[in-house]
Amino acid sequence: MSGSVLVAIAASVGNMIQGWDNACIAGAVLYIKKEFNLQSEPTIEGLIMAMSLIGATLVTTCSGAVSDWLGRRPMLIISAVLYFLGGLVMLWSPNVYILLLGRLLDGLGIGLAVTLVPVYISETSPPEIRGSLNTLPQFMGSGGMFLSYCMVFGMSLMESPNWRLMLGVLSIPSLLYFVFTIFFLPESPRWLVSKGRMLEAKRILQRLRGRDDVAGEMALLVEGLGVGGETSIEEYTIGGHGPIHDVEEAGKINLYGHDEGASLIARPIASRQGSANYQHAPLVDPLVTLFSSVHEKLLDGVGSKGSAFFPHFGSMFSDNGNPVKPEDWDEENVDGRGDDYQSDHAAGHDSDDNLHSPLISRQTTTFDKATIQPASQESIRVNNEQLSSADIGGGWQLAWKWSTKDGQHKTEGGFERIYLHQETGADLSADGESFQAAALVSHPALYSKDLTDQHPVGPAMVHPAKATQGLSWSDLFEPGVKHALLVGIGLQILQQFSGISGVLYYTPQILEEAGVGVLLSNFGISSTSSSLLISNVITLLMLPCIAVAMRLMDISGRRTLLLSTIPVLILSLIVLVIGGLVNFGSIANAAIATTSVIVYFCCFVMGFGPIPNILCSEIFPTRVRGICIAICALTFWICNIIVTYSLPLLLTSVGLTGVFAFYAIVCIISWVFVFLKVPETKGMPLEVITEFFSVGAKQVAEAKKN
Repeated sequence: MSGSVLVAIAASVGNMIQGWDNACIAGAVLYIKKEFNLQSEPTIEGLIMAMSLIGATLVTTCSGAVSDWLGRRPMLIISAVLYFLGGLVMLWSPNVYILLLGRLLDGLGIGLAVTLVPVYISETSPPEIRGSLNTLPQFMGSGGMFLSYCMVFGMSLMESPNWRLMLGVLSIPSLLYFVFTIFFLPESPRWLVSKGRMLEAKRILQRLRGRDDVAGEMALLVEGLGVGGETSIEEYTIGGHGPIHDVEEAGKINLYGHDEGASLIARPIASRQGSANYQHAPLVDPLVTLFSSVHEKLLDGVGSKGSAFFPHFGSMFSDNGNPVKPEDWDEENVDGRGDDYQSDHAAGHDSDDNLHSPLISRQTTTFDKATIQPASQESIRVNNEQLSSADIGGGWQLAWKWSTKDGQHKTEGGFERIYLHQETGADLSADGESFQAAALVSHPALYSKDLTDQHPVGPAMVHPAKATQGLSWSDLFEPGVKHALLVGIGLQILQQFSGISGVLYYTPQILEEAGVGVLLSNFGISSTSSSLLISNVITLLMLPCIAVAMRLMDISGRRTLLLSTIPVLILSLIVLVIGGLVNFGSIANAAIATTSVIVYFCCFVMGFGPIPNILCSEIFPTRVRGICIAICALTFWICNIIVTYSLPLLLTSVGLTGVFAFYAIVCIISWVFVFLKVPETKGMPLEVITEFFSVGAKQVAEAKKN
């Protein structure tokens, strides 16, 4: 677990540099305007502020596809190099045009870091602490702002502050980030699995989790390669291998884990549909209610208990008897010539090229009902090594079942994947070893319907690297992906138009116009230095607020934090509007402005700051995550450019009061959107989240048709 934490901290240095840059330019622009006489040219001023955003937007258009091709780690290395080059160019900057070039290079680095760091952390973190670790970028970004404001404030006390030095210092933390990305950050295990590099993925996962047994999570990563498969929500009564009271033999289902001979017996509950049985309020997205119903049924504290979620799960596995002999498998034998084929590859070679074993070995798919035998868990293998753990994090379990259907002349069968969670409030049996669990049931990711239609001897299993080939734009229109894109894009738009970018970049200017110099005039500090000092205090106060959010992110959850903090944003903006309309006196108005800005920032970094990026990194399937994240990030940067570039124009036209009134209206709309459309994802493995989006979106579509 400590490995995941350290890696997340190292990756978040990229966000620290972004925060450093934001604060630097916010302070430096006060002196840039004076040197280049930009007081009467708000367009050029806005362009200086927005050029880094233009660079971030340009690089974001291709970052998703390139990161899916090259990997997450190489893109973070490139980000560090661009940060460094941008800092050097800004340190030189003999004129506005060179300054704009430096800002552009800096923006390219920012775009890569802001887009890919949350994805990287989500893909390397365990579900129980994923939210907390993904809040680190916000914490590090605010920490970078604090350090930068300290530097800028110190320089503002000099007789001739050097804005070039303010911006050029960015190169120093960039070198630190480069060292981290080269020597410390591993590649994302999920990306490696998507490329079929299973051995490397396993080693990195063992390092990140601090244990050797990562078999269950490796199986989960492979199962996450599918997009929009046929998924259903079922409910079972589950017990060990043995009789379940009052259950007929025909109603029993064997659920298989990873250990040899390990299985559970499950009985479908026909009278209920588990977590699918929900009632949703008018206008509230049924998907939101579906997620909420799942969390209501989860046991308390599941986020930190892992396999303790099923207290009897491990002890229930027992030898199945009559095991089916496992088979080695390779790509050349996909179409299967018989039951007695052998792999041409030696099992002992420790190479990805020799990885030709799926998670579930081939079983006969054509047989008479009387010959059906329970499959042994010896048949579930990766890398010619047995898998041993069914726990996939957050209290969820991964299992498989063998399902059959009657054809014209024969019975056909195949494996189905099951994500299980025990439901709270479900009574155990008298012996205390049976319980009720909801299940997400679908085809395994390596199950190929196309090959099955060719009637092979065994179920058609494709190599993990091939499961992610042939990505098409049509995958983005799969109901679950399309629904997730609606949530992600909506959050990014509303976050930016809630005013954070404008308030962030122009905090010193806003406070200076609000008269904060009056508060510190008795100390002989200039108005400019006063605004910078108060900006520094604000960023310092943000840090403990983010620390609280890190603690609550995996306890209260993302949705709860948003619904709790956005009303405070609305209130602080309304107070700013009142302070601008009513003259309470210079000192009172300055105090009101300062207090409101502090409250706004502190509540923003607890909710609306980190959560949109956290959710966007969680709700998309592995196969399309890169391109979907790029779409959401592109939306973020376009809106960021609009807000940042337009703010100087708005300040000269409608003033601070009008700007804050507009932001308050957007925050009200944001709260309504979150309440109606944003589900809770805390403590759930990424693959389970995407499955719920898929099944929920399809149920919504079917309900609309009916």
